Amino acid sequence: MTVKAVKMGCTAPNVYSKVPDGGWGWTVAFAFFFVEALTYGIIKSFGVFFNDLMESFDETNSRISWIISICVFVQTFTAPLSTVLSNRFGHRLVVMAGGVLISTGMVIASFARSVVDMYITIGVISGLGYCLSFLPTVTILSQYFDKRRSLVTAVASTGECFAVFSFAPAITALKEQIGWRYSLLSVGVLQLSIVICGSLLRPIIIQEQEEVKAQPPEEPTETKYMLENEQTRTSIESIDSGVEITTSPSNVPGKTKAEPKSEEPKEHVQILAENNSTPPEPKTKLLDFSVMRDYSFICYAFFGLFATLGFFAPSLYIIPLSLSLGIGKDHSAYILSAMAIAEVFGRISAGWVLNKKPIRKIYIELICVVLLSVALFAFPFASEFWGLMTCSIFFGFMLGTVAGTHIPLLAEDDVVGIEKMSSAAGVYVFIQSLAGLAGPPLAGVIVDTTQNYSSAFYSCAAGMVLGAVFLSLVRPCKVGLCHCSQQGTEESAVGAAPDLPDDFIDMDIGRGENSGKGENSGKGENSGKGSDKVV
Repeated sequence: MTVKAVKMGCTAPNVYSKVPDGGWGWTVAFAFFFVEALTYGIIKSFGVFFNDLMESFDETNSRISWIISICVFVQTFTAPLSTVLSNRFGHRLVVMAGGVLISTGMVIASFARSVVDMYITIGVISGLGYCLSFLPTVTILSQYFDKRRSLVTAVASTGECFAVFSFAPAITALKEQIGWRYSLLSVGVLQLSIVICGSLLRPIIIQEQEEVKAQPPEEPTETKYMLENEQTRTSIESIDSGVEITTSPSNVPGKTKAEPKSEEPKEHVQILAENNSTPPEPKTKLLDFSVMRDYSFICYAFFGLFATLGFFAPSLYIIPLSLSLGIGKDHSAYILSAMAIAEVFGRISAGWVLNKKPIRKIYIELICVVLLSVALFAFPFASEFWGLMTCSIFFGFMLGTVAGTHIPLLAEDDVVGIEKMSSAAGVYVFIQSLAGLAGPPLAGVIVDTTQNYSSAFYSCAAGMVLGAVFLSLVRPCKVGLCHCSQQGTEESAVGAAPDLPDDFIDMDIGRGENSGKGENSGKGENSGKGSDKVV
């Protein structure tokens, strides 16, 4: 089948008769690739500045960790605000405003004189910009694709991995030439290109025109049958005596003419109500909290809450861990780059597997989360360069399978579905904010207490295990709710069955025959009674 698209101006929305699975969606995927690179790619590469900030501000690991922790917290905590603004002003303007905030925060942070200044600039200002840029982009990308959604989203999200692969060595080399402050300034100027990516996000409208056109032709046929019905009734009843024709309540002239007219407007009202209900559907809620009543979504949100503990801390502490093991700065940057390359293959592999039809996607996600937990537990056992490189590659691959799919999976029917994707993503990321705030500082406290960077990975692994437990409950909760709803619909269908009318022509013919028989029998009885009286 061909997808009908209405060509409009560059600023106008794209109108399709069904989900295009391509079209302008490829441009949106291209924009999402660079948004990923300039948001999460920079956040994961921030570990390059870790030791420089500790030396410049003379601060501990935990206090420096609060920079990214506050940034991730603001990014996830303000997710409902991003959803509301996107539904009110459109995804394009929100993403462009987010790019301006990100660049502004990074540029001001390059002139910071204390770690508190970093909390405000990178943590609050840039953190808000990250939220306004990332979430609307992934939401509108999911609306452009249906069958290819998992694969396209996974491939486009590899921009984050390519950014870590290229930014980590590049920023390390740049610091040696111009220092960490000017390097941070250069990163802020580069992030201003998010504004260009946001300008490519054209909204999409799906209008099912074929269903609307198929309904009106049924109107004249029903009206015709109703007129024939009345004619059949009057003709059958008129077979009997003329007295019965005038005294029968169904044959009163005013009544016979009123019935077709009374039924016809009802059909018009129903058809107009159905036709008018589909076009004005763009009136969506700014934020739909009804997803919080869905038990499967609640379990999935708790999965995201605990799994977030293991998303950011490893990328922040992998370079300090390698330095503590006596590995040089250049080799440490290579470890982070190898993790990013492995994450690319993990995202593409997960997208390819989840794109297969007969596979239950939520179970594939569960297997990946369990293997990711194993990878986190393996880091403390690495004691040399190649051991740490092996753990990083394995962790990067499994992280790619989870990080690139956990938000797009909200659009699957096992969680909430594509209709509530926008609101569910806002609430889901909002719940993640607590773990994003507590994750890096918790790992920093453990490092300060044990004086061992490898112990930071234990807290990440524990959170990932708890996330796997809640993820395993998503499908059972959804199946249980479906069974309850199916039973309710069956009961309502049984109760509503007697109200369904049979074919009215047969009913009226039967009534006419019964009335004719009743009139003949009544006349026989009356004539009999009259003859008895005469006798």
